[in-house]
Amino acid sequence: MATGGCGPLVAMAAGSTLSAASVTLFLLLVLPRVSQAQTFFLPFQQPEACGHNQYFDISALSCAACGANQRQDARGTSCVCLPGFQMISNNGGPDITCKKCPEHMKGVTKDGWNCISCPGGLTAEGKCHCPIGHILVERNVNGTLLSQATCELCDESENSFTVANALGNRCVRCEPTFINTSRSCACSEPNILTGGLCFSSTGNFPLRMISTARYGELGISFTSEWFAKYLQSSAAACWVYGNLTSCQALGNMCVMNMNSYDSSTFDACGLFQVIFENTAALGTVHSVSFWRQNLPWLFYGDQLGLAPQILSTAPLPTNFSFKGENQNTKLKFVAASYDVKGNFLKWQTLEGGVLQLCPDTETRLNAAYSFGTTYQQSCEIPVPKILTDFPTPTFYDVYLEYTDENQHQYIWAVPVLNLNLQHKKVFVNQDSSSGKWLLTRRIFLVDALSGRENDLGSQPRLIRVATQISLSIHLVPNTKNGNIYPPLITIAYSDIDIKDPSSQSVQVSFSVTYEMDQGEAHVQTDIALGVLGGLAVLSSLLKTAGWKRRIGSPMIDLQTVTKFLVYYAGDLANVFFIITVGTGLYWLIFFKAQKSVSVLLPVPAQEERFVTYVGCGFALKALQFLHKLISQITIDIFFIDWERPKGKVLKAVEGEGGVRSATVPVSIWRTYFVANEWNEIQTVRKINPLFQVLTVLFLLEVVGFKNLALMDSSSSLSRSPPSYIAPYSRILRYAVSSALWLVIGIIQIVFFAVFYERFIEDKIRQFVDLCCMSNISVFLLSHRCFGYYIHGRSVHGHADTNMEEMNMNLKREAENLCSQRGLVPNTDGQTFQIAISSQMRQHYDRIHETLTRKNGPARLLSSSGSTFEQSVKAYHTMNKFLGSFIDHVHKEMDYFIKDKLLLERILGMEFMEPMEKSIFYNDEGYSFSSVLYYGNEATLLIYDLMFFCVVDLACQNFILAAFLTYLQQEIFRFIRNAVGQKNLASKTLVDQRFLI
Repeated sequence: MATGGCGPLVAMAAGSTLSAASVTLFLLLVLPRVSQAQTFFLPFQQPEACGHNQYFDISALSCAACGANQRQDARGTSCVCLPGFQMISNNGGPDITCKKCPEHMKGVTKDGWNCISCPGGLTAEGKCHCPIGHILVERNVNGTLLSQATCELCDESENSFTVANALGNRCVRCEPTFINTSRSCACSEPNILTGGLCFSSTGNFPLRMISTARYGELGISFTSEWFAKYLQSSAAACWVYGNLTSCQALGNMCVMNMNSYDSSTFDACGLFQVIFENTAALGTVHSVSFWRQNLPWLFYGDQLGLAPQILSTAPLPTNFSFKGENQNTKLKFVAASYDVKGNFLKWQTLEGGVLQLCPDTETRLNAAYSFGTTYQQSCEIPVPKILTDFPTPTFYDVYLEYTDENQHQYIWAVPVLNLNLQHKKVFVNQDSSSGKWLLTRRIFLVDALSGRENDLGSQPRLIRVATQISLSIHLVPNTKNGNIYPPLITIAYSDIDIKDPSSQSVQVSFSVTYEMDQGEAHVQTDIALGVLGGLAVLSSLLKTAGWKRRIGSPMIDLQTVTKFLVYYAGDLANVFFIITVGTGLYWLIFFKAQKSVSVLLPVPAQEERFVTYVGCGFALKALQFLHKLISQITIDIFFIDWERPKGKVLKAVEGEGGVRSATVPVSIWRTYFVANEWNEIQTVRKINPLFQVLTVLFLLEVVGFKNLALMDSSSSLSRSPPSYIAPYSRILRYAVSSALWLVIGIIQIVFFAVFYERFIEDKIRQFVDLCCMSNISVFLLSHRCFGYYIHGRSVHGHADTNMEEMNMNLKREAENLCSQRGLVPNTDGQTFQIAISSQMRQHYDRIHETLTRKNGPARLLSSSGSTFEQSVKAYHTMNKFLGSFIDHVHKEMDYFIKDKLLLERILGMEFMEPMEKSIFYNDEGYSFSSVLYYGNEATLLIYDLMFFCVVDLACQNFILAAFLTYLQQEIFRFIRNAVGQKNLASKTLVDQRFLI
């Protein structure tokens, strides 16, 4: 009707030329208009919801009624005639016409177009029915329809051996096993009929067969319908007739049972072993003793210690290289695939995700077979998708294809470690010792067939999925040409109990790892650790000895042992740092830059020792940092004011109403100013911490240096988005980040020393100059009998003057019209290391105790309320005492000045003890900065580096590591300033409110 309706329009269009206006008018009149009130919803109907006399209209997507004398067909999308009705016309789909057959011809032919008289009864569909062994004949050989159908008996005699086929429309030759066993088409007792095959009961084949599918993970066993139908027949055909397909099918059933076998049971693997042992006369395939003629190669044998021999005895006769003319970075895996019935399907490469259940792009899937690229893939797959995609299992025998020196192609069998395999009911392949492993050959991805319990067409009760597949490749030790041992496929299956498929899912993963023997590397690391650790002990002993001299105590007590352990912690932290950085750079350089493969990165399990070293190094370095921080905030410091009063003034006397002459007080502002500057330089560093963190982060994240830490052979700093991104190596992340941190830090230090301090600002030397301009000296004790002295006595005699006189003094000094600033006449030496005698220290402590008494407990304070006056008096006493000490007034506490020996400078200790006289050592290196951040830049730089790396190793996030590193820097800087201010105020009587 549609064609007839459009015919005149088509003819009109073809026979005449329509103008644009007429066409437009025609479209406006003919085409339907959409009203604003029209809606676009329709009822949702499933094909299963249609009634017996309805069909599902695939155009209207709804149920429609069939015509007269019709009913729904098997698919439900069209109609067929009722039994007893023949088709008159059939235009496809539901468009058919039916006519009732006459009474004397109630049957309908198989094709439904004709009525026919039947010799016997009718089927439910109204077709003619023939007895078993007969075939239905409706037409002559030339196609002429018979008036009455006939049922012809197939000739089962020895001349023909024919039976009716499954459709009952032709005679075919009997199954050969029937003829061979009984010389007929019948398999009568005592012969055995199984799987559509007939076998003699007089053979050696065992009758006790177990058609059980075992699911060891769930502890469930039940009779598998597939095994019940085909296990015995496949085994018999394999053993008796050597049928190749049956042998493969038997092997597949053994693999579906996880290659698990026990000599006392005759399950699939038990039957396979019996056939294997009883067919030794057939010989082997390709001289492989485990591969019997006619049988698939399933096992490598069950001898103890066999697995290590297979995996690490014979290297593959091929080389791999990352770069150069002979570059070879492709692992060419191929697989011989079989269906569940044992039919060979094809040879196929594993590229394209053959063994990878997780979907992905072809580029990323194929990256798994790029040599040297560690590969990891995981995903969650719904059970319905698994059931749809894998109705029957496909089996794979995996080989590695390679080319020898003569360009001949060969394949190497890849062994399989099935973690679910049970040998005598023990999971031997889960043992940590490879000597107990039993290697196999064949694998599958999903088995949704053996878990069907009663009907092969029903939903499986359980399915078995390869949830973990790992391909591991081992490098031959000491190789220089990229030789590897045979790869190993490790596979673990999970048994899924199907209860509610729509809500169930399975987590699966696929990985490729590369390993090499780390024994030699561990030995070398242990040697380095032992040697450097011994040197660290010597260094710590020297530091402890120097510390004992500086505190003036010859006794070895608990404090001495504690100090030694603290020093040793710092030195051992440096040892761990050197070893870890050296190890990381070794792997980074030698792995990424090699041509022929000679080293492979440690796997995560092999990195644990390295990570432990990093953690220990950081913990010990943190202890050293805290020790230095505490030492710096507990120093004794005093500012010696050399300024003297200028004359006298008249001062009113309170309570007396008169005046008296008094000395002009010396201004305290110079002392406050110097103290404030000292407070400011306490946390000055040779690098800019914020610049350091941001620059390292920029190089890692933006420039792309983090890509050097990927576990692949590429040295590129960029990766294209469609390509596979390998996982990060913790060792390489540490190596890259530590190298960048050190390089940026060293560049900053060099820039600071060579350019910034020379041409812009040198705060340490400026502080010394400030002391001299302020007529203030700094007396600093970092230990009981050791410290530093900054000579700030003005060469002009006073510094509390006006601008004109100050400028005049500076001009005279610039023109060398006055003496030099040094403590020793005619020298410039203003900074000294000092080793004071015990007598000097005792006198200092007596005055200092009075000075700091205001900070003691309330019960110890003077009840007269003159505590502050006493402290002021003690301050002036201390100022006078230290000034006189510097001026050699106290002969019993005198000192002398000398240069340190070179060995003393190297060892950081003093050989001469200050017995009667104190010793001032000339110090041109401004070593008083050792009580500041400035003098401990190496410790701070390494501590920050290790903090950054430890956070990154824990979180695998450079941005978070950078943020936390800068945060802790600011926190400790704040603590150092706050506590340092308080200590400075308490030791010098400087009001803390004036310290900014």
